[in-house]
Amino acid sequence: MRTLTLLGATGSIGTSTLKVLRAHPQEFRLIAAAAGRDAQKLFEIALEFRPERVSLCDERSAEELRGKIKEAGLHCEVLSGPHAAAELSGAPDTDIVLCAIVGAAGLESALCAVRAGHTVALANKEALVMSGRLFFDETKKYRAQVLPVDSEHSAIFQCLPEECQRSIGFCDLKKAGVRRLVLTGSGGPFRTLPLEELKNVTAAQAVAHPVWRMGPKISTDSATMMNKGLEFIEARYLFNAKDSDIEILIHPQSLVHSMVSYIDGALLAQSGRPDMCTPIARALAYPGRIASTVEPLDLTSCPTMSFERPDFKRYPCLKLAIEASRSGQGMTTALNAANEVAVDAFLKGAVSYPDIARIVAAVLGRFGEPSVYSLDEILAADARARALAREELKKI
Repeated sequence: MRTLTLLGATGSIGTSTLKVLRAHPQEFRLIAAAAGRDAQKLFEIALEFRPERVSLCDERSAEELRGKIKEAGLHCEVLSGPHAAAELSGAPDTDIVLCAIVGAAGLESALCAVRAGHTVALANKEALVMSGRLFFDETKKYRAQVLPVDSEHSAIFQCLPEECQRSIGFCDLKKAGVRRLVLTGSGGPFRTLPLEELKNVTAAQAVAHPVWRMGPKISTDSATMMNKGLEFIEARYLFNAKDSDIEILIHPQSLVHSMVSYIDGALLAQSGRPDMCTPIARALAYPGRIASTVEPLDLTSCPTMSFERPDFKRYPCLKLAIEASRSGQGMTTALNAANEVAVDAFLKGAVSYPDIARIVAAVLGRFGEPSVYSLDEILAADARARALAREELKKI
């Protein structure tokens, strides 16, 4: 039996992970779980899976959880505070740490898991967007293993030869005969909406993804295709790729999750139902496979599949992400920070949908291209970009 620490246990990835665990009670044991402030949902997880430790960022929510744990007679330690998830991820008694905390908040705990030498199932793309070079230098130093959980990166991972799978972060794509990595994305809910109408779309419309069921932030990123831009940057680090090695295609049906093009003309695609349980099960069981609770794709009943190139006029955030990728770690850190501030403001109704790209572009234009590497430098760049983004918000 392998032990698992689940970071982001109450979110959409966490919920899917728990679904996989329920199907394999003899193979995996949830030893620790971290969340933000949802005491009730984390209590329900503790009651069902009986982990030894849980954590919440919010102290008041943690006190509420401690009361529930005590009343239920559970033997479960409750940690709290901004570094509690990192404490869980660095504990020596876990085999796998699944990192699914959304945004920059998940960086510290992901690095702690790496430095503990664990197998890191990575669903937090922002960790690599902010710290890719440092992250994989630490992976090598501490002999940690990284397995991608994002559906697109898991798809590419599954289409690569074993020697590349075994050397994530350092693989030699050219030696493996890879011509290009092809990231696919649905294009979001506004793919066909006239451009002049984008200024009127609401947060409720943006989070109503046509295929996937995700949280509000990542759903908004999918609508703007910033999500695909962040995945572009993540793919560079995961697969040791150059910008020119990666292509992005819009695939509205979301049945082909990504592809790998080889120099001999072969194009290998990983396809399946749009359900995160599949890439989660692949990461948990690697190098084997286990049932994921997802039914196999029935090709005879599939809709016609189509692919198209993204229009940067419709998706300016995607263009900004690709350009930031070319400018280095400082700019990608700033990109992510500015986007988090802008999306939060949009979801709260403070700015319009097109303002997201405007704010990010303004921050990148003011930020410059500082060289960042250490965690302190990364966090300082993140803080500066957020401050610039808040200044831009005041102008709107």
